[in-house]
Amino acid sequence: IFTDSICVPGFDPSLSMMTGITPINPMIPGMGLVPPPPTDVPVVKEIIHCKSCTLFPPNPNLPPPSTRERPPGCKTVFVGGLPENATEEIIQEVFEQCGDITAIRKSKKNFCHIRFAEEFMVDKAIYLSGYRMRLGSSTDKKDSGRLHVDFAQARDDFYEWECKQRMLAREERHRRKLEEDRLRPPSPPAIMHYSEHEAALLAEKLKDDSKFSEAITVLLTWIERGEVNRRSANQFYSMVQSANSHVRRLMNEKAAHEQEMEQAKESFKNALTGILTQFEQIVAVFNASTRQKAWDHFSKAQRKNIDIWRKHSEELRNAHSEQLMGIRREEEMEMSDDDSGDNPSKKLRVDDSALAAQAYALKEENDSLRWQLDAYRNEVELLKQEKGQLFRTEESLTKDQQLQFLQQTMQGMQQQLLSIQEELNNKKSELEQAKEEQTHTQAMLKVLQEQLKNAKDLAELNGHDESQANEINVLTVALVNQDREKNTEKRSPGLKSEKEALLIGIISTFLHVHPFGANIEYLWSYMQQLDSRISANEIEMLLMRLPRMFKQEFSGVGATLEKRWKFCAFEGIKTI
Repeated sequence: IFTDSICVPGFDPSLSMMTGITPINPMIPGMGLVPPPPTDVPVVKEIIHCKSCTLFPPNPNLPPPSTRERPPGCKTVFVGGLPENATEEIIQEVFEQCGDITAIRKSKKNFCHIRFAEEFMVDKAIYLSGYRMRLGSSTDKKDSGRLHVDFAQARDDFYEWECKQRMLAREERHRRKLEEDRLRPPSPPAIMHYSEHEAALLAEKLKDDSKFSEAITVLLTWIERGEVNRRSANQFYSMVQSANSHVRRLMNEKAAHEQEMEQAKESFKNALTGILTQFEQIVAVFNASTRQKAWDHFSKAQRKNIDIWRKHSEELRNAHSEQLMGIRREEEMEMSDDDSGDNPSKKLRVDDSALAAQAYALKEENDSLRWQLDAYRNEVELLKQEKGQLFRTEESLTKDQQLQFLQQTMQGMQQQLLSIQEELNNKKSELEQAKEEQTHTQAMLKVLQEQLKNAKDLAELNGHDESQANEINVLTVALVNQDREKNTEKRSPGLKSEKEALLIGIISTFLHVHPFGANIEYLWSYMQQLDSRISANEIEMLLMRLPRMFKQEFSGVGATLEKRWKFCAFEGIKTI
């Protein structure tokens, strides 16, 4: 039973969902489907009669009831101030006139939440805020109450609103994509791959003026891809030469366009001159009209119009005159540039340009022939290099270098082998000498042991003491050393090198400061500090070769037997 300003006839609530348009609030002035009411005339609300209750409008002089900010996608309203005896059926009877109700959540404290099917129905429900509700004709307080209807924030409403916004955003993106695809320029055609057949077709296209732009793009792409090699160099050179031949055509086209531009400039200047002449005539008419003879016969309004027209015509004439003077100044500057080039006349300039064009064409042809000859020469040289007629390839050079390196390495190894063989021979000779000396020493040792045994037996028989036995041992060793010295003098050669002389000097000095002698281990440990490569065997062999300078003595008996070397050069020099 709502008025026409509330219940809009013919309004389709599903319009927003079908078209994707944001729902329109019919109760918002200026935005809905209902014309906005006048601001100075208050809205008059009427009594609403229902089957179970009656709604009385509020006092029109009171301010309208306040509402909270409307949540996005709001379909739920809060209804407070309900009568205590109001049931859910009565509430549905009152508010179903606003639209389809999907849910009613009633509380025990005289308020409820109502969810509608569409958003615009909420605005109709808000209209009922401030009405006094009375159940039947009862005057009991429990059967009456003042309604307060306000927007409510519900999760379901917000979720549906978000889904709708996402759907609208998807539709907008799809629409923009379709628009971009429609406005996007078409993709350039794909460039074919290089082959001899395609190159021959491209060469024919390069010669055609109408297909030159397409062909030059393909040629540029092939060169950038790196299709130029030894075999295709001549073919690419011929295509580049064909591209260069279009320079003359482009220069001729430019000259023709320049000539057309000069003709257009000339026609524009002539037309501007005619227009300026007519402007001068119009200004002369206005000036004649302002003279005394004719001016007095015009009225004030006519004089005012004539004066305005005269000023406007003079401004236009001056502007066109300035434009024409600018064109003439440009022509004078071009003429001065031509005169500075020492060209007596236009005919001579044209002849000179033609001769220059011919000379340029001949020069280009000469250069192209020379470049073609150089290309043929390079190809012949490459063929000769491949066959090996001029010089060896890089592989042969690398092989020669490797062979030379191997020969040098082999020579070095041979020299090392010879030096090792020489050292081996020296070691063998020293080893043989050491073996001979060892056998001789062993034989002498056996003899000495027998003599020592005999001497001990005699000493025990004669009653001599141990000191006498030691004296006998010393004398016996001395005799043996004299025999060994004689034998070694016969077979010991002289000094072999400066190193041996140096060793003899150091050993002599060391033994001289040790008058009681030193064993071979003590002597070798001292020499090891000076030369780590020397061995005890070498030192002993050197001492045995010089019996007049060094002598060997044995001291002690049994396990305490010790062999010592002493320096005896001062004694040996007296016996010489």
